[in-house]
Amino acid sequence: MRIPLCKPTLTNEMKQVAIEVLESGMYIKGPRVKEFEEAFASYCGVKYGTAVSSGTAALYISLKVLGVRPSDEVIVPSHTFISTATTVVLAGAKPIFVDVDDSYTMDIDDLERKITKKTKVVIPVHLYGQMCDMDGLKDLKEKYDFYMIEDAAQAHGAEYRHKKAGCFGDINCFSFFPSKNMTVCGDGGMIVTNDEDLDVKSKMMRDHGRDYRDKKGKYLHRMMGFNFRLSEILAAIGNIQLKYLDEWIGKRRELAKLYDKSLTDKVIKPKESKNRKHVYHLYVIRATNRDDIMKFLSNNGVESGIHYPMPLHKQPIFLPNTEKLPKTELICKQILSLPTFPTLKKSEIKYVCEKINSFLNDKI
Repeated sequence: MRIPLCKPTLTNEMKQVAIEVLESGMYIKGPRVKEFEEAFASYCGVKYGTAVSSGTAALYISLKVLGVRPSDEVIVPSHTFISTATTVVLAGAKPIFVDVDDSYTMDIDDLERKITKKTKVVIPVHLYGQMCDMDGLKDLKEKYDFYMIEDAAQAHGAEYRHKKAGCFGDINCFSFFPSKNMTVCGDGGMIVTNDEDLDVKSKMMRDHGRDYRDKKGKYLHRMMGFNFRLSEILAAIGNIQLKYLDEWIGKRRELAKLYDKSLTDKVIKPKESKNRKHVYHLYVIRATNRDDIMKFLSNNGVESGIHYPMPLHKQPIFLPNTEKLPKTELICKQILSLPTFPTLKKSEIKYVCEKINSFLNDKI
């Protein structure tokens, strides 16, 4: 038996719509992108969406349209994918790293300790499919008056107090990388916001600084920009995927419950925190002998992963850094992501759990 860590869902409907776009001859800046932007923004409960080429592009654009400068600090969790912090540097600001709590998301107390007069933006990361403590973030935002960018790259459809990820920050970012809860079968991203000015600037920056509202022509450029566009084919696939997102989330939650029930208590299992709906982009356990479990699973045909093995504040590109973030540093040595995707069979989950349980029982 071979069980992959993740497996994107690809249907005949998605293949057919890709063929339709190819035959149409309209490959960029067409109706499929606009439809995707409107549908995804509506799904998140906001007014505007800007489809871009990746989640990283979404973060970079969001920082730039908020006007970050070299004198600014942007606070990010150290336990996240590298682009949460590298985009800060590329946008000209300085990343300030904070620890995480037991939900693997931003520690609100450590966040408040790190806020200074230079803090321009805070980027909470909704990691593994679970949102941050948005009540705590809202209180700090009101107290210290900073911008907020939700990094919701792993949290499509996740909720906090029945409101979806992407509707809490000033401007918010998603990724459609193939491993995510929904994808465009390639790289892709989305920026969502309720702020019309930020939306206009985002759309301009993703297309060479063109003002798409201007009647004077496509070669009039009102701001610095890049080619961060999403293709019509990928947007068309995204539209189909979005229709099934809630169904797939339901299956992920069912699989997570089966993991919860079947796995030994000798590992630390993920918990759904109060007021939150976890969508289980990843099902992540913790164990002191993580590396041994990972090797044993691999030898028995099960792929697993580590998200992420090194804290950002210890990455070579951010050194020297004397920051001590004990929770982050501990969990990076213990976390292990198990196979999780909507078409995963219950029998396969039971097989994974049996292997982990038997391995740990043999170690007694």
